[in-house]
Amino acid sequence: MLQRIQTIYLFLAFVATGILPFFIPLWTLTDGAAFYFMQNQIYIIVLGLSTTLTLLSIVSFKKRQNQFVIGRLNIILNLILLGLFVYRSLNVSGETLAVSEKGIGMFLPVLAIVLLVLANKAIKKDEDLVKSVDRLR
Repeated sequence: MLQRIQTIYLFLAFVATGILPFFIPLWTLTDGAAFYFMQNQIYIIVLGLSTTLTLLSIVSFKKRQNQFVIGRLNIILNLILLGLFVYRSLNVSGETLAVSEKGIGMFLPVLAIVLLVLANKAIKKDEDLVKSVDRLR
């Protein structure tokens, strides 16, 4: 059923990883140019995988266990992406005397992780409900 709350959470995570990075810069370089994720191939790959896993999780609503596992993998992938962002921002800020400004785009993986955790919590709740009903039969 697509009308469950986890589908809303997963859709919002899709927006955070698949749509917003095109419009929100990760940080501003020292020369004033905005740095988007499209300027680094690793970020493109990791965000693409995260978006793909989110869509796969949305369409696999009939298999709750697989949906839960895909959600966990997506959380791990977003943690890796967040680590890459932090590593890059620490290196960028230490290169020159002028410190670059960090953008709000660096927090998109954090938003995605929170939404994926909420979705996994709702999936687990549904799975427990189905198991309890099967136990009564």
